[in-house]
Amino acid sequence: MSQIEMRAVYAQTLIELAEKDERIVLLEADLMKASGTTVFRNRFPERTFNVGVAEANMVGIAAGLSAGGKIPFADTFGCFAARRTYDQFFISANYARLNVKLVGTDPGISATYNGGTHMPFEDLGIMRNIPKLTVFEPCDPVSLKKLVQQAAYHYGCTYMRLYRKPIDALYSENEPFELGKGKVLRDGADVTIIAIGAVMVHEALKAADMLNNKGVSAAVIDMHTVKPIDTDVIVRYAQKTRLIITIENHQIINGLGSAVAETLSEKYLCRLKRIGVEDEFGEVGTQEYLQEHFGLTAEHIVKVANNPV
Repeated sequence: MSQIEMRAVYAQTLIELAEKDERIVLLEADLMKASGTTVFRNRFPERTFNVGVAEANMVGIAAGLSAGGKIPFADTFGCFAARRTYDQFFISANYARLNVKLVGTDPGISATYNGGTHMPFEDLGIMRNIPKLTVFEPCDPVSLKKLVQQAAYHYGCTYMRLYRKPIDALYSENEPFELGKGKVLRDGADVTIIAIGAVMVHEALKAADMLNNKGVSAAVIDMHTVKPIDTDVIVRYAQKTRLIITIENHQIINGLGSAVAETLSEKYLCRLKRIGVEDEFGEVGTQEYLQEHFGLTAEHIVKVANNPV
């Protein structure tokens, strides 16, 4: 299957939404080329606002547009969307009960050569702390399109992590999605791998194939929404399998692994191993190198599944 650039799907989905709804507007922090949204500006110049390198101001303007009845999508690199705009997003958008759709691009290792300063390994954790905020990360072009559509008409603020690069589609075009409901991509009886995001869901599926070839039945769950998290599917597979492994392109602190651990500690005790960045900063490198360096690979999942000490 040919790969599709995720940022192109994001921009095209916004165009399709805007063609039907004049409330859809786009805000950018001088990163349209990086975000792939130049096509939206060309189609709807009157509904595109490039605020320059002023991310906190972008969120404040988005809040004002929301208060005026618009549905604003505001995007920038994930490091800036989470760390630089946090107070404005918390107070002006979320505390005010508005409807801002904030998008953080190049999550985690996908920042590659931009290095540690631009490599957000903490944004899921930061955003999970905001009351009522919906936090999600699509894993392929189909889930991206469907979840952006859902976010647009879910009243309330959302934060989406957006992997910009090309990736294979995992879902068929008619696959239904719902924010807050995980998708079981592969059933299994021995081990459950819960993953989030484009890179990690694909690695989880590779790991499941490798485990199945060795006689270990591995389930894979695409937990695209980390808040609210799908506690029902977590408990169901905790009851079904002997081990749950989480993998995320993020710190293991306060991300997907923490959310799953919170669920298991309160609802059903089960052995859990978390795979992710272990309290480290990012660094410069290719995506392949960074995955290997931080242990974000199918091979590492298999190693943990075989020896969960």
